[in-house]
Amino acid sequence: MIKKIVRWALSLFFASTILAVVAYRFIPVYVTPLMLIRCVQTGSLTIHHHWVPLEQMSRHMPVAVMASEDSHFLLHHGFDFNAIGSAAKRNMANGKGGKRFGASTISQQTAKNVFLWPGRSWVRKGFEVYFTALIEVFWSKQRIMEVYLNSIEMGDRIYGVDACAEYNFGKTADALTRADCALIAATLPNPRRFSSKEPSAYMRKRQRQIMNNMRYIPSFPKEGEDYDPKTAVGSTYK
Repeated sequence: MIKKIVRWALSLFFASTILAVVAYRFIPVYVTPLMLIRCVQTGSLTIHHHWVPLEQMSRHMPVAVMASEDSHFLLHHGFDFNAIGSAAKRNMANGKGGKRFGASTISQQTAKNVFLWPGRSWVRKGFEVYFTALIEVFWSKQRIMEVYLNSIEMGDRIYGVDACAEYNFGKTADALTRADCALIAATLPNPRRFSSKEPSAYMRKRQRQIMNNMRYIPSFPKEGEDYDPKTAVGSTYK
């Protein structure tokens, strides 16, 4: 009886999660678990979030987040094992009380933002690996980037590029400049601490670093476009 219940529960879990991933391949993600958690934490139901297609965002935005967060996004299948190894070595060298370095890809961050809760437990990390694998199978890289740029936290109760463009720059997402996009990307390690509206000297420094890195990231391909990593990676960004 117990084995039957476990099999039924596992079947339901896999069926429902796969169905959710397939559905979000086509349906805009208007609410995420993090948005709801922040509402509880702040005691306010106010969130700033506008879903916009990738085509209605500045062409510099995907390049900026790749330059800042995941330069091999177009090459890996959800996990950057070289970055993971490098982060592990740095964390070991720093010891238990030292600064911790992560190696989450844009795909992993998207899986976490859309399907999971924030945290560092092994259970949550296991679910993150599972959902990352699913979206890499069922979504295109363009869809992953589109959901990422629409769902990621970019300030106090601000989620997604279009809301960030409006409240921090007084623009729409498609009007953001290359410098604006680099500044937004500079805040992403901790958008509640670092502001793209009132950037500190450290944020300006990070912005310049990201703009320099953007020169070596290929322009982001459109849905259905062929992508040749041999010619794209390392090419100068125009």
